[in-house]
Amino acid sequence: MKTIRRMIYSEVLRAVGVVTLAFLLLFFGFDLIDELQNITDPRLMRGYTLPVALLKVALEVPGHLYELLPIAVLIGTIYVMARLAESSEYTILRTSGLGPRRALLMLLTLGLGFVALTFVVGDYAAPAANHAAQMLKARFLGDITTGHTGAWLKERQDNMAYSINVGALNAQGDMSNVRIFGFDARTGRLLVTLRAPSARFAPDDGWDLQQPERKRFPAETDVSANAGANADSNASASRPDPRVIIDRPANLHWPTSLSQGMVAAAVLDPDGMQTLELFQYVRHLQTNGQNAQRYQIAFWRKVFYPLSCLVMLVLALPFAYLHFRAGNIAGYVFLGVLAGISFFLLNNLSGFIGNLRSWEPWLAAAAPGILYSILSLGAFTWLVLRQ
Repeated sequence: MKTIRRMIYSEVLRAVGVVTLAFLLLFFGFDLIDELQNITDPRLMRGYTLPVALLKVALEVPGHLYELLPIAVLIGTIYVMARLAESSEYTILRTSGLGPRRALLMLLTLGLGFVALTFVVGDYAAPAANHAAQMLKARFLGDITTGHTGAWLKERQDNMAYSINVGALNAQGDMSNVRIFGFDARTGRLLVTLRAPSARFAPDDGWDLQQPERKRFPAETDVSANAGANADSNASASRPDPRVIIDRPANLHWPTSLSQGMVAAAVLDPDGMQTLELFQYVRHLQTNGQNAQRYQIAFWRKVFYPLSCLVMLVLALPFAYLHFRAGNIAGYVFLGVLAGISFFLLNNLSGFIGNLRSWEPWLAAAAPGILYSILSLGAFTWLVLRQ
């Protein structure tokens, strides 16, 4: 059985590697064509040179690998299973003791390796490469922003509720056009505003605001306390304070739990974040009473997507029990391609539908995998019983 396992594993790994390489080269070409519009004369202030465009496209490869790996596993495994069935090799393997249950367990064991690879690529390589690509783009084409209004975040600190606006992220990962509005958490009264053209993430949690302008609005009780001994306290308490205390320090450290990953989540695509960063950001949104549906779905997709490699292997195994005519293998491989594309489209579509219809986040993320698992196990059981 070790010889059979070694043969099937080597064939599947070789086929999956070839399919993955072909897909990555195809997407590399598409991305490079898309980036050609940004290639300009080096003497101009904005735009790429060709080496920079090639570097940016290369940094997008891990993200494509993460998205395409389950589809490549499906197509590569279908090709191997169909070829073994066409040449009657799989029939010989069955007579040698490779029963349906053992074959399924053998492929699922191999699938655990693909699951681990998908998780590592999607949680470490792809987010780091995507962040580097975005920073490279910001360096040559301008800051990263979600639009003219920037990104809005919220945070509670003691008795204060803060609304924070970050205009953009620059090539160094620093923030620009930062505005912070501090309200009394109980009464909702505006107490302080901070505006800074730029801000950096401090190593010890917090932001270092560069050349900020701070405006403080004293509470009415403070006015009555400072009005003087001869003033009528009741009249003073009823009058709003016309004064605004303004100061402009060179630098100001603002303590906050909003990390660079959380700010990037509000500005960039959540699919490019790590699983732990998504979890922390979801907790932050829920703590501050914000809608976290979109990020919850993205989190559960990160959790379930590597497991889709197992689903793809189960979906490919029934092809080993089909009877092929000579030269008919290409049609079944094409069916595998269509199945992989349909899974990819349904996986993306379920996230959008779940967000619009307010489905349970885990259900919206897991629905495609559950559906395809049922279909593949049903087809496998029917073929085995029919045999």
